[in-house]
Amino acid sequence: MEVNLTGIKPYGDTLDDGAVQLSFTLPIDYSDEAVEAARLLVQKMGFDNPKVVFSRDIGRGFSYFIVYGKAKESIDVTKVKVQKLKVNVMDKGEIEAFIKKDFGRNLNVVGACIESDAHTVGIDAIMNMKGYNGHKGLESYKGINAYNLGSQVSCEELAAKIIELKADAVLVSQVVTQKDIHIANLTKLVEILEAEGIRDRVLLVVGGPRIDNKFAQELGYDAGFGPGTYAEDVASYLVQELKRREREVIQE
Repeated sequence: MEVNLTGIKPYGDTLDDGAVQLSFTLPIDYSDEAVEAARLLVQKMGFDNPKVVFSRDIGRGFSYFIVYGKAKESIDVTKVKVQKLKVNVMDKGEIEAFIKKDFGRNLNVVGACIESDAHTVGIDAIMNMKGYNGHKGLESYKGINAYNLGSQVSCEELAAKIIELKADAVLVSQVVTQKDIHIANLTKLVEILEAEGIRDRVLLVVGGPRIDNKFAQELGYDAGFGPGTYAEDVASYLVQELKRREREVIQE
């Protein structure tokens, strides 16, 4: 099968058929008219031959739909550019050896879900001893003092803890993104750290389902990690970046 990378379309049953699946909720009562409205909406989005393959009433004034359609547009993958973190991902043993050799002390890493966010699944996967999917968390790493503050930690409380623990790095998780609340929360933290005069003293990292490195840096963070990230991905970045900064200070 030869793929034209300059004109990629979604793949369903056959190459370049453009088949996609969309799911969404409409704020209207469930009815035949609601189903047709969902189909017409997907058609107006520019998809050919839309079909509502599943629909149901999900409560007074709300209806849910799954719609199949075919995309008209394609994408030139050869022109796609992504800002990526430049880091050599090491395994747990290599990271522990790196810390012992290059720092000679334990690194203090503080993690939290800030403000209204009560979802700890992300920060726990990175910080907790058991980690996630067979990848041990930072609490299990020799050379790392991992402090997981949990959920709904105010930015002021986190800043105070950073100062108290003399943190080398801070990991912030934001899962809740309704009405872009994650942007407000993350911006607030940066502003507080700057006001306290400690922003440049810590490595500030954020992770979450709508986070990528470019977005994180736009908000004033040093790095961002999205879905599929494991503890060793974050730890590799932390130790290498902290060492790079340490070398810069020595050279100055």
